[in-house]
Amino acid sequence: MMALELIPIGTILALLTNQVIKTAQAAKDVVFEKESFNALSKHLLDIEPVLKELQLKNLDDSQAARVALEKLEADVKKANNLVEKYKNRARFYLLVKCRNIVNEVQEVTRDIGRSLAALSLANTELLTGISDQVNRLQNEMQRVEFEASQSQLDIVEKLNQGLKEQKLDQGFANDMLEEIARAVGVPVEPSEISKELASFRKETEEAANRKERAEVFFLEQVIELLSRADAARDYEEVKKQYFQRIQAIERFDPREESIPPLKSFICRINRTVMVDPVSLCTGTTCERVAIEAWFEDGQRTDPETGETLEDISLRSNHPLRQSIEEWRELNYCLQIRSSKAKLLSGVDLSVEEALSQMQDLMRENSINKEWISIGGLTDIIVSILGNSHNRDVKRKILITLKDVVEGHARNKEKVVESQGLDHIIPCLGRDSSISKAAVELLYELLQDRSGWNASVCRKLSQKCSTILFLVTLMKGPVRESAEKAEKILMKLCDEDEENISCAAKSDWYKPLIDRIVKGPEPSRISMVRSLVSMELVDQNIMLLGEEGVIPPLLEMTSRDFESKELSLSALVKLAGCHANKERISAAGGVPLILKLMISPHVRTIIVAKCAELLEKLSSNDDGIKFFVDENGARLELEPIIINLFRFQQNPSSQIVRRPALRALLGICKSEAGLVKTAVLTANGVSLVLPLLDNSDPEIREIAISLLFLFSQHEPEGVVEYLLKPRRLEALVGFLENDNKGDTQMAAAGLLANLPKSEVSLTMKLIELDGLNALLSILRSGTMEAKENALSALFRFTDPTNLESQRTVVERGAYPLLVNFLRTGSVTVKARAAALIGNLSMSSPKLTVRYKPAGCWHFRRARVHLCPAHAGICSVTASFCLLEAKALPDLVKLLQEEVHATAYEAIQTLSTLVREESPYDGANVLHDADAIPAILGVLTWGTSSLKEEALGLLEKVFVPREMVEYYGSTARILLVGLTGRSIHEDGHLGRKAARVLSQIERYSRSSTSLVPALNG
Repeated sequence: MMALELIPIGTILALLTNQVIKTAQAAKDVVFEKESFNALSKHLLDIEPVLKELQLKNLDDSQAARVALEKLEADVKKANNLVEKYKNRARFYLLVKCRNIVNEVQEVTRDIGRSLAALSLANTELLTGISDQVNRLQNEMQRVEFEASQSQLDIVEKLNQGLKEQKLDQGFANDMLEEIARAVGVPVEPSEISKELASFRKETEEAANRKERAEVFFLEQVIELLSRADAARDYEEVKKQYFQRIQAIERFDPREESIPPLKSFICRINRTVMVDPVSLCTGTTCERVAIEAWFEDGQRTDPETGETLEDISLRSNHPLRQSIEEWRELNYCLQIRSSKAKLLSGVDLSVEEALSQMQDLMRENSINKEWISIGGLTDIIVSILGNSHNRDVKRKILITLKDVVEGHARNKEKVVESQGLDHIIPCLGRDSSISKAAVELLYELLQDRSGWNASVCRKLSQKCSTILFLVTLMKGPVRESAEKAEKILMKLCDEDEENISCAAKSDWYKPLIDRIVKGPEPSRISMVRSLVSMELVDQNIMLLGEEGVIPPLLEMTSRDFESKELSLSALVKLAGCHANKERISAAGGVPLILKLMISPHVRTIIVAKCAELLEKLSSNDDGIKFFVDENGARLELEPIIINLFRFQQNPSSQIVRRPALRALLGICKSEAGLVKTAVLTANGVSLVLPLLDNSDPEIREIAISLLFLFSQHEPEGVVEYLLKPRRLEALVGFLENDNKGDTQMAAAGLLANLPKSEVSLTMKLIELDGLNALLSILRSGTMEAKENALSALFRFTDPTNLESQRTVVERGAYPLLVNFLRTGSVTVKARAAALIGNLSMSSPKLTVRYKPAGCWHFRRARVHLCPAHAGICSVTASFCLLEAKALPDLVKLLQEEVHATAYEAIQTLSTLVREESPYDGANVLHDADAIPAILGVLTWGTSSLKEEALGLLEKVFVPREMVEYYGSTARILLVGLTGRSIHEDGHLGRKAARVLSQIERYSRSSTSLVPALNG
């Protein structure tokens, strides 16, 4: 390096100025002790103008100036090194060294102040203009005093005191780790703590490399203490340690629950196994607390030998302590093994004994929370909770689980992931002792170190019965349970607005209604917005109407645009209930809505909402029932119909067209005379037919429904229109127009919705190649067009029209339908399955009954008989779905667990099991592995789907062989259905009981399940 005296002094000044600026900027980036480092940064930035002033005044190249600059440069480098030293250090290390760090920053700041004073003295004349500024700055820097924050100092003091007193218990370690982590902004989670402790260990290694023995000793003590905390445990190491201990106890008899302690483990004073053994100068080992108390009592002799002690200092006996800990851990594992065996015994008394044992283990050492979970005991008791009917066992499991998860994030996650919530939630509805334990466990599961665990809250929200049980507890007599339940409810409602809906359904909707009825305007609008966003079931909707929300909502329709839109949206939602329709009507809502809808300058969205409300009022076959004024007088309907049709003439009001069409559909469905009004007075057919080309698929579907309605009620309507020359050809032309998929879909939909009883129309369509056009759509049309084409095929597969069915099969529809079972949308699969079912219904009467001639044995071998229909079958002759290879795909539909397709698949499979010969069909289903899939429906299907499955199973289990093969599996599922509560579908339970009773007829068991269930 070039000697300093050879470098021009101006260059030295420039380099020093840059170093000052660089160090000042770096000091700002130190994340710990920011206050001290920021002060250092500010002082350095204040030096920069002094150095620049010297550059401007052409500093004399004197020896004194060079020495002063050299000293300042050395101190600035020292400051820079200090910044770099602490910029990226382990945060735990920075905290425990906070007092040293502050002192170092303080000292380097003072050194720079002294060097600045020397520089100022050497250049007094040049700095005349800023002498006051320089003097003030160097005085401040030389007198600066920094202190660590009191909270940090308190933590360090507590840590040092704990190390001095050798506090190594886990409770102190947990508290200490949490305080340090929170102070430096580290999440108290094992993954984060592990990273921080790893960085801390590196600091120890570096100190060892620097031969700083005292520092190494101190840091090792801190690490040993913090490593004892729950959050500091490395899960993989804990698992490894557990399995090592489990392997070590394999040599012990399974009935053994403890290993006697060695004599050396026993304290010579209190005669108990030691926790913190320390050795005297004589070699005698005692428990630290006991020997300290011995000395405090004035004793100065060896407790074992009685000899006088010249030295009463104590030395920790780490090898012995480790041996004792290993002995304790082996005993823990023996007890865990024993507890597991008792839990699996199925004996309630043994289960309770195991639960008590688990509680004792966790109280003794928190590592057992980990080991109990690793050993699988948590999963076992969660399972027992779901299956046990013993109230004492349930309560004790809930209490034990709370001990397992308390303050333990991983165990909480494990309980939640093992479907623990599914078993805990029903316990909320049990007697007060069980529900109290359940709600306390649930509350603990929802907590994490930062407060509420949002993820678990969301999972809990998805459990339908949660809100009902919590509301019941909140209104119950047990104050502690009520308080916990209310806190959980409030959090769930904050977490997800849908929970407000669930709370209302569970009879806790008053706060929402009160704000809508009596709240200030902003709150009212907010609550109505929440109401609009909720998914409400009928009971919610009815209760909201009963509590008086409809009049204020109608009143809001006269206010500003936002109030109008929100209140109309809410009214549309509430109008789904018949009683609320009456309330809207009785409050004069219908004339108000009609007037608002046709008002000049009203926005399109408001008109659309009005039309939606009219649609709701006329839906569910209510028609014109509620089209009255506040006095109950019938409104004039013709203007209403004309105005609703008028909205179809404005192509720019798409959002209005759809609900207006639906309202028309509802009105016209109520009276045949109104259909005539729509068709003749309002010229409805000519207005609706163009809508078949509308870009909105929903509008096209509604138009098709209207045309279907016109064809039902008006002889001069659509059917007659289509049967006129070239009209039906035109419709077939739409079907054949493969360049316009939407038109194809609309035309197929129209055919689908026309009455199936019009056989002449069906035959005319076949004659005009309409059937071929539909089959062409099935081969190459869009998915939506295929869906409607399949629906249109129902008129051709009517089981009462064999001629039409035969035409469909002969023209190649069957392979297409079978293929659709494998490909396409859910709707396509469902409709294809239903169409195959229609064809299969005809198979029994079309099957050729085989009459063997001659030797029966040899004839039978040469003729293939259908196993389902016991005759000669084929696709074209008897429409047999077995010959069409459809059976495997129908079974697969069941296995896919999609309700719509499974429903049709079950109905179609039912056609194979004939009442007169159930064995053949049942055996076919058995060979196709269909029966397990049908049984599976009982675990996941809707009520209606389960009923279909039960209906088929009732036929399947007529043969004894099927009961013997599947009875045990079926019993478990059927018992679950027959045990449904009174609030659930009783019809489903009765049907399940009927099937179960049928199975029981063949049961080899001496005790029937049915009487027990009925009892």
